[in-house]
Amino acid sequence: MFRIGAVDEGEVLLARLGALTARARELAEMQRSRVELAVALQRGMLPQDLPSPPGVRLAVRYSPANHGLNVGGDWYDAFAMPDGRIGLSIGDVQGHNIKAAAFMGQVRVGLRALASVTGDPGELLSRTNDLLISLSADLFATCTFLRLDPASGILECARAGHIPHIWATAHGRSGVDSGDGGPPLGVLPGAEYPVTCHRLTAGGVFVLLTDGVVEGPSLSLDDGLEQVRRLAEVTAAAGLGINALANGVMKLADTVGHEDDAAVLVVGHDGGTM
Repeated sequence: MFRIGAVDEGEVLLARLGALTARARELAEMQRSRVELAVALQRGMLPQDLPSPPGVRLAVRYSPANHGLNVGGDWYDAFAMPDGRIGLSIGDVQGHNIKAAAFMGQVRVGLRALASVTGDPGELLSRTNDLLISLSADLFATCTFLRLDPASGILECARAGHIPHIWATAHGRSGVDSGDGGPPLGVLPGAEYPVTCHRLTAGGVFVLLTDGVVEGPSLSLDDGLEQVRRLAEVTAAAGLGINALANGVMKLADTVGHEDDAAVLVVGHDGGTM
């Protein structure tokens, strides 16, 4: 009787282990499907084609966080505005799930749609902020929006809680944008967003990025931005091109110490007439 009971208990234990293993596999497969869906949403919502006005070159790099539960909502965008200028945006949605990826699409589409109403970067962010609040979404997004005039090289910039961008010239000057910004989009009704102006000169570059590139357990934000500044300065002075710069910046994301979305948008002037 003792031996029969022991065998029965062993069989019950094996059955329970088998059921737990099957459940674990089911949950893992479900999570894998969710990650694949979120990544597909992210990639599907990013622009397939970028504008290429005379004298201006754009390079983008994007790496989604698709490890474990980390599925974020970073984005970049570039499009022609009704007045002939170029709208450029980069941003990061709070959260790491499918909902964040879908909200990213709403923000990006909202920016494009409202750009037909106003081209001023500060007003555009204000209108987008009010639109998101009216939708009663429980998420928010940080964002930088730039309006570039290809004829003059003038860049107008507004930031909504986003990290600063980097600039460098072909003559060895560089810096981190020190302009004031406003709160993230979708948080504060009636928020205002100051606009700062820059000029893209021959051989110069502007680097827009998300915090997944420059901040993490192994790298502080200030140190990350400083590394990008030095890289942009050297690349622009040596005339290595925006694709080399974009690749170099993205390699920095491997050193931050975590798995997060990483997006980079580099704007360059190829030396042609503006």
